[in-house]
This record gives sequence, structure tokens and C-alpha cells, in this order.
Amino acid sequence: MEQREKSSVEGQGLKEHIINFCEDRGADLVGFAPVERWGDTGEVPPDFRPRTLWPSAQTVIVIGLEMPLPIVETTPSVLHRDLYRTANQKLDTLAYDLTRHLNRMGHASFFFGRDVYASLKALRDAPMAAFSHVMAAKYAGLGTIGVSRCLLTPEFGPRVRFVSVFTAAEIPADPLVEKELCIKCGLCCRCCPKKALTLRNDSIAGDYNKMACLEMAEDLTKRGCYPCGTCTKVCPIGKDRMLYKGKGIQKKYLKEARALAANPDDPEYKSWTHVRKYGLTKEKAVPVSGTREHGKKEEA
Repeated sequence: MEQREKSSVEGQGLKEHIINFCEDRGADLVGFAPVERWGDTGEVPPDFRPRTLWPSAQTVIVIGLEMPLPIVETTPSVLHRDLYRTANQKLDTLAYDLTRHLNRMGHASFFFGRDVYASLKALRDAPMAAFSHVMAAKYAGLGTIGVSRCLLTPEFGPRVRFVSVFTAAEIPADPLVEKELCIKCGLCCRCCPKKALTLRNDSIAGDYNKMACLEMAEDLTKRGCYPCGTCTKVCPIGKDRMLYKGKGIQKKYLKEARALAANPDDPEYKSWTHVRKYGLTKEKAVPVSGTREHGKKEEA
């Protein structure tokens, strides 16, 4: 039975206890980052580090949930929107439950919600998150940053959502993933409907046009089928691809926009386009992934 006074569970024992707590409630990934990592790398400005947000923080616990690939492939669709909402709600609930559980054990904690912004207009005014779950997941040893600036994991590539719990408890850290998972194939850049991503020669992370990406989000929100998620859909990284298989899938992604422009009922894309047809307001066509340059031959 949980006690209000300080628990005798500490260190590695507390870590295992937290992992079991999260996994019993459906977490797919759990990682632990000491707050010093934010300062050690210098990648995150001081105002966005855990100790600035809460000076008592010693450890950040990051929890991840899978976004099943076949649903992500239907984007933009209401089915994908509902998955996004469900994952976010479940993550916030799980983080809230863990926070309360740790507090009852005597380990002061609080969580930083999954999506903390009032509206897309608010993002236009200040296109930054107050805290980056992507960077937290990297520092918790759950993956590496890809060209798309998403966190790529060995298990699910970028098809995963994260939430973070700050705690005053000192918990053994997980090692960072040393080998870059991103192979710089460029699919996220070539398939982006807004061409918001560009490969760089001097880094893994690509150049990112936030306003173009935001414009896409605004368009899809008006239709009720946000978010875009094309970069997470087409990324080849992740063991989930072995589970779902998908022969010739990269070529299918690259041809999608042109094929559907020529024939909206192309049978090769029926499993995706059928889902996209329903539950949406009938306005202008929603862009899909794939290269669109006129006269340019598609690459295999």
C-alpha cells in the first residue's frame, strides 16, 4: 500500500518500480534522463531546460506510446486524427498517474503535458514549445534525432508520442543511443506536401520551415483531419515495419501524390483513400505525400 511518507524504494529499485508501473498501464517505452544532460550538450537553451522549469528536478522520466503504422499511413484522415488525440490523452493520463504515485511515495514530481499550446494561432505568435519531449526522449536514451527533427526510435521509428515526468528523485540514467538511427534517405523531405524539410550536408537534422509546416496544420485543422504526419509515415526506420511488412512501400509513398492526382480511385491506394473519404467536410482536396514536380521522373 502506498504511503505519504518517504518510500524505502530508491535508486535502481525505484527505476524498476517506475518501469513496471508504466508498462502495466500500457507504456511502450520508458527512459530516464538526468537533468544535467541538458546542460552538458548545450543543444537546448537554458530557459527550456528542466531545472529552469522546476529547480528541484533531478531526473526526467520519458514515456512513449506507439502510433500504429497502418493508421499513420491513412493521413490525412479522421482515423489518424483520433489516434493522435487518443495517444496524447493516454500519455497525459499516464504521466498524471505516475506523478501522483511518486508524490505518494514521497518523491516530489510533476509532469509536463503532451501538447501545451492553446491554438495554432498561438504557435504562429511563438513557434516554440515550452519544453521539448523530443529532446527529453533523446536524453533518456530512447532514440536519435532524424532529418525530420522527429525522435527516431529503434522500435517504431518516429511513429511514437512522448510525455515527460520531472521528479526530485535521483534515478539511474539510461545510456544515450550512440549510433545515429537516421540514414538520411530523404523520404521525409521528398514526400512533405509543403516541402518544409531540406537535407543538410553538415548535420543529420535537416533545415525545417516551421511556418510551412504550420500552414499545413492550419489547412488540415479546418478540415478536421490534423495532424499531417507525413514525415512519420514515410520514415523507413523502426522494427514496426518488419511487423507490418510492406513490399515496395517506399516507391508507393513517392508515387502517391502523382498517382492520386491522375486517378483519385487508384486501386493501389484504396486502403488509404477509402478512410480519407469519410468524416470530413467537403472542401478543397487535402494534399497527400509524394513528389509533385512537373516533368520530373519518379525515382524507385
